[in-house]
Amino acid sequence: MSSPPRPTLLLVGGGGGLVGRAVVEEFSGRYRILSVHRHHVPNEVGGKVEWFPADLGARVDWTSLVQGTRVILTLAWYRWESEDRFRVLRDGLLRLVDAARQADVPRMLHVSVPPAPVELEERLPYLRYKREVDQAIRDCGLSYRTLRPSMLYGHGDRLLGVLLRLIHRYGRLPMFGDGSYHVSPLAARDLAAALRLEAEGSGVGTVDAGGPVRYRYRDLTDLLFGALDRRPKYFPLRPKDSERLASLLSTLGSSLLYAYEVRWLVSDLLGLPPYEGLDRPLTQVDTYVRREAARILSGDAL
Repeated sequence: MSSPPRPTLLLVGGGGGLVGRAVVEEFSGRYRILSVHRHHVPNEVGGKVEWFPADLGARVDWTSLVQGTRVILTLAWYRWESEDRFRVLRDGLLRLVDAARQADVPRMLHVSVPPAPVELEERLPYLRYKREVDQAIRDCGLSYRTLRPSMLYGHGDRLLGVLLRLIHRYGRLPMFGDGSYHVSPLAARDLAAALRLEAEGSGVGTVDAGGPVRYRYRDLTDLLFGALDRRPKYFPLRPKDSERLASLLSTLGSSLLYAYEVRWLVSDLLGLPPYEGLDRPLTQVDTYVRREAARILSGDAL
């Protein structure tokens, strides 16, 4: 007796990023995954994913792609780009939302970002255009769930893993302000599990999603030093000087840190409550940190 066909997940933004890789791993086997994005990525081969190459800001034939889709999951956004690029991507995603509404897609999932300081929400293209997509999904009339995760981590991430490598190489880190603001690191694999749970649920609305522990930032960075058997050492910087440093780095072509990320971090808005609903405990960040530190110390940093 043949098994029933798997429902289709339309993965918008692809499986190449930190969250995308975790989503492909979590959903494959349960869903037929159609991944829409521009470039081929290695983890989408081997039958796990059907790749549809497309520039999301171009005139994608969303009407055809959403037909027969059970769940749409949008991951697409830039960390840093020109205002024009954000505007074009916004327009492409709004066309997707309209096509989903017309096709009456059963479930729509969207990964957004937590609230930011008011001045960033108002003037930063990254956030202004992101919120327009958020609003369109809220107003589309479909069954939807938006998750707004806190600091995400996992192998190959651009934050905790990078900080560990900086400590290993230089023996110290910059400290933005006094480090008393909070973060709630959430494993990318836990976010993917939450998205699968939400794909199969019926709850509607927006959920802020943090990890199991709300850390004071300096306590978290102390943990990183300890995992590498180093005594914590910091370059103290005032918040404004921290933003200037980040601006200088980006001007020189670095994507290590952007000024808006510093402002957001020190605003103390990222200590989100833990996501609830998984059938297992959320991953503890210290487990990941110890494992990544061991990889670095063994010379296997990648």
